[in-house]
Amino acid sequence: MIRDNTFTVGEKDAGCRLDMILLAAFPGSSRAFCRQAVEQGMVLHNGCPAQKGRKVSAGDRIEVRALKEECDNRVRPDSSVPLSIVFEDAYLVAANKPAGMAVHPLSSEERGTLMNGLVARHPELASVGDQPLMAGALHRIDTGTSGLVLAARTAAAFEKLRGQFSAQSVRKVYHALVEGHVAVPGHLEHELAHDPNLPHCKMVEASRLAEPRRRMRAITVYRPLELVGRYTLLEVVIHTGVTHQIRCQLALGGWPVVNDKLYGARPAEGCLRHMLHASEAEFEHPAGGGKCRLQAPLAADFQAFMRTACGVS
Repeated sequence: MIRDNTFTVGEKDAGCRLDMILLAAFPGSSRAFCRQAVEQGMVLHNGCPAQKGRKVSAGDRIEVRALKEECDNRVRPDSSVPLSIVFEDAYLVAANKPAGMAVHPLSSEERGTLMNGLVARHPELASVGDQPLMAGALHRIDTGTSGLVLAARTAAAFEKLRGQFSAQSVRKVYHALVEGHVAVPGHLEHELAHDPNLPHCKMVEASRLAEPRRRMRAITVYRPLELVGRYTLLEVVIHTGVTHQIRCQLALGGWPVVNDKLYGARPAEGCLRHMLHASEAEFEHPAGGGKCRLQAPLAADFQAFMRTACGVS
């Protein structure tokens, strides 16, 4: 963190934007952090709070009260986050995330996410991986989805495990409670894309968009486990990792995840989230190379809703 630093604008920098001048003076920061410092009133221009997009003149006095550097962009520990650890050794840790909790923060100030809690338990996670705010997390699941999340505790373990995720060799199993009765197993295959015209993140069939920015192939395999009232509990297996893959593809197949209103499900009384749970992951251990199969028990609220739903005609 850069604090209480003052400098004068030189002739060669006259006419440049203030955020670019800040980045040139403090290359350990970032343009985003420079803009943030200006917006938060942490930068004074000739003794007055700087304005966003302001251009500077030779001889202007710039006072930096506080400016983050890239090394400050780390997940902060938060020991108040409740953790349900399903596995941990010297190389990785796996937790059963509750629905409603984000996997990782969007800024270094944010607290309350799974990775904030895991960094409090294992401080070394804060410096693992190529995305500082992921803190070694190897994948994401939606805030509203419960279940298994894996994180690497060393750089070497991260590289080996991340390679498996990139190669789509990690077998990921979910449980989804869906609308309707599903009679037989099957698989769904689509090319998905994000619809940029929507005000929220939603995936659609790429063919529905005139010019999708990026097409992502998604394959979802499912099999019915049991009928639950007017719903069906499915076991779902994926190897690809497209955003909202299961939610989108099951809806396209005619069986939206219960209470997943974003993808067309009807509101379910007494249900506070969409009924999707990351249950299992199978991969090669980063140290021994042997098969590792980790499981996260079905969330308590998921089980409670199914018991209630059994009484639905």
